Amino acid sequence: MRRTLALCLITLFLAAANAFAVGEARLNGKVTDAATKEPIADAVITLDATQNKTVHMQTKVKKDGSYAFFVLDGTIRYKVVYSAPGYAPYEEVVKLKLGEPNVKDIELSKGTPAPAGGLAPAAATADPAVVAYNEGAELANAGKTAEAIAKFEAALAIKPAFTPAWMALARSQLRLKNYPKAIEAAKKALEIDDEDTDMWAVLVQAYNAAGDKAAAAEAQKHLPANAGQLFNDAAKLINSGKDGEAEKLLKQAVAADDKMARAYYELGMIYVRAGKSADAKTNLQKYLELDPNGSDAATAKEMMKYLQ
Repeated sequence: MRRTLALCLITLFLAAANAFAVGEARLNGKVTDAATKEPIADAVITLDATQNKTVHMQTKVKKDGSYAFFVLDGTIRYKVVYSAPGYAPYEEVVKLKLGEPNVKDIELSKGTPAPAGGLAPAAATADPAVVAYNEGAELANAGKTAEAIAKFEAALAIKPAFTPAWMALARSQLRLKNYPKAIEAAKKALEIDDEDTDMWAVLVQAYNAAGDKAAAAEAQKHLPANAGQLFNDAAKLINSGKDGEAEKLLKQAVAADDKMARAYYELGMIYVRAGKSADAKTNLQKYLELDPNGSDAATAKEMMKYLQ
């Protein structure tokens, strides 16, 4: 398994930095006029995270119409908006590929002008559902789960098919042990994307906690059953610095075997490195509950001091 982290803040911060470096992604391309194929030298591109955290970036193209973004966390989805004075803006939500170029060339057509100087300030143009969601994600990462739930619900009131908000709501309700509501939210997310293993894992945990073993077993069919193999595969990914991919397998492992203490420990440490204190604390506490005298118990207890 991964070597034990040294118990000092310097090492903790270094580990977090390294984890982000592994998950980095790049987006680049050119913005041109759809009719003339010439570069649009005053085009502006903004990039906003739509899930898990708050990220807002903006750049102006070079004279040749080229642009480039570097993002620290390429494991989440981003909304990208291209605009220029005198042109109709173009936007889409993208999932970037890690470790390889993401090339996106865009042609803008003459149309409804964007505000002078490019996009207006984020508060004036941002999708209110995304704004509410990002505020909820920030609250969730700060451990303010009840407040986060209110924001996710506000986002869904605006945009009922906003999958990331349903997913975040399901996880948050599960964290507060509101199992019926966690189940309801997870089902809503699965109505939109029935292959999302995270939501099937939420259903397994919520049904088990609520005592509905039959429903939990049915949900379990949508997850790989071999928790040990999932853990071993996750260990290899962690040792290769691929925390984002390992996180998904570890979630499946604890869904398949909710007594697998080592999986909770490794999940906790992944969240420590990612700066997600609330999730880190939840999983390290679970590890200590299941294996209070385990080989990593001292590390977990020491790390918990920094998560208070």
